[in-house]
Amino acid sequence: MTPADDARAAQLAPPFKPLPQKGPDVTVERRADGSVLVRSNHPPGEGPRSIGHLLAEKAAQHPDRPYILQREPGHGPWRGVTYGEAKRTADGIAQWLLDAGLTGGDVVMVLSGNSLEHGLLMLGCYTAGVPIAPISPAYSLMSMDHAKLKHCFGVLRPKVVFAQDSQMFARAVEALKSLDPALKFVTVDGGGGTIPFSELAGTTPRARVAEALDRVGHGAVAKYLFTSGSTGMPKGVPQTHGMFAGVIAGQEGLRDEPVDPDLVPQSLEWMPWSHISAGNIGFNGALWGGATLYLDEGKPLPGMFETTIKNLYEVSPMVFGSAPIAFAMLAEAMERDAALRRSFFKNLRYMGYGGATLSDDVYERMQALAITETGFRIPLTTMYGATETQGITVVHWPTERVGLIGLPLPGITLKLVPNGTKFEVRVKGPTVTSGYHNDPEKTAQAFDEEGFYGLGDAARFLDPDKPELGLVFDGRVTEDFKLDSGTWVSVGTLRPDLVAACSPYVLDIVVTGQDKPFAGALIWPSPAALPSLGPDPMPRLRELIAERLRAFNAQAGGSSRRIGRFMVMTEPPSIDAGEITDKGYVNQRATLERRAALVDALYANPPEEGVVSV
Repeated sequence: MTPADDARAAQLAPPFKPLPQKGPDVTVERRADGSVLVRSNHPPGEGPRSIGHLLAEKAAQHPDRPYILQREPGHGPWRGVTYGEAKRTADGIAQWLLDAGLTGGDVVMVLSGNSLEHGLLMLGCYTAGVPIAPISPAYSLMSMDHAKLKHCFGVLRPKVVFAQDSQMFARAVEALKSLDPALKFVTVDGGGGTIPFSELAGTTPRARVAEALDRVGHGAVAKYLFTSGSTGMPKGVPQTHGMFAGVIAGQEGLRDEPVDPDLVPQSLEWMPWSHISAGNIGFNGALWGGATLYLDEGKPLPGMFETTIKNLYEVSPMVFGSAPIAFAMLAEAMERDAALRRSFFKNLRYMGYGGATLSDDVYERMQALAITETGFRIPLTTMYGATETQGITVVHWPTERVGLIGLPLPGITLKLVPNGTKFEVRVKGPTVTSGYHNDPEKTAQAFDEEGFYGLGDAARFLDPDKPELGLVFDGRVTEDFKLDSGTWVSVGTLRPDLVAACSPYVLDIVVTGQDKPFAGALIWPSPAALPSLGPDPMPRLRELIAERLRAFNAQAGGSSRRIGRFMVMTEPPSIDAGEITDKGYVNQRATLERRAALVDALYANPPEEGVVSV
């Protein structure tokens, strides 16, 4: 869709709900070497000294306001803490950590996912000035060899390890005990010789806690997060309180309405705290806004998304953020259920997606639902960044299209560097890490001569003559490839279009074709769609996908956008092999390497069994 198409669509469609953020305003500097610097003209706003200081401030302002809530097992009633209770518990945990001899040079590692206790432990660590390191629960629960778990342990050498349930994480606990018998293990139930979480939470805080918090500033490491490990073992990335504050200050610089002290936003969160989106930007943003944070134990998977739907009958968020796969499942549910639709849109101001591009199909369906319920379209925003950078760009204005990554947050400088036919994204600013933990070689490789961190992604202006319209994600520099004709295939833009064209039958697609005569596709089917195709769904599934891809090819244009053959994969993506993260994002390169035999079969002549020509 061109900017002219956007303008025509805007004239015909209902208006957007007001988005209380300032409009785009940037300075663009074009250098002689072809690189481009982009900065926001909006100055950053105020940010906190640290997240521990922010907790103390909010607890003093509204001690009785509900803060973190989680359901009792079996989708029971909500239980949780107020801001005042969270502060008192965090202080107790901080005192226990200090009594155990932990300092800013030590680490508390978390094996399990989001929970009330995990959140309180995180706040206790922030208060004590002791870094916390939540890692993907899949490394403990789904991995057979615990290789990534042991690697993360070796990078950080934590003194305390927390897991929600002693029995569920027993194998992982034993794997770590074999590496360090002196480790302290904490669980909620206290089983298997572990320390019960109540011992930490019930510790009486003393003067040392306030003294420890007073030493915490922007330079202090708040946590370590690990990269996805898609190009080798995960890398440990220090996350400072200054990086957290930089995101908050950037967002405050875009605020276009006064703060309402009586407003209590509701936030529903399922995305894992082992990633920046929920664990940093979402968690810290909820605290900054004085929100009530409801923990959603649902996931965008068959049999688990029903939990999210049940929660949305009771929780009406002001802002709803999630991965694109969740938006697709939510749209399908609301199309069938008017009560769910009413509850979802009751307080909603805008929605945010991240981690992957939202398809046009899902965008249009969500807007149709919004118009039916409210008479308005809902602004869809997105924040773009990485573990090493936090959020660095954001779409902070209503737009007619998906695929934008927006413009730099106030305080951030973006550098676009020519790389082949594309512009590689590099960034500098207060949200960017100083390097990888205990890995000077990889740190040196990550930054250029001016200190800009390279993300490995490509971006371009929607309209080079109108940079205020924003930047468009242009794929991974390392994922794009050439066909044997020399034609470039842009995987980052082609893949979501293919998924949308094959909706609802496809979960995700891996694009193939480097040095081949045509682009191909390895396809994971959508588990939710298979039951509707009968007892033997594969033949019918292949027919339906072939029909959709032929229609796509007819409108595709050149060879870089046409699919010649495809294969439906029956083995799910492997977390151990780095094919997929616990948020459901697929790594193209890791999949192509692991499934090289399938790629060979896709291009064999004659085509092998299971290969469909389009």
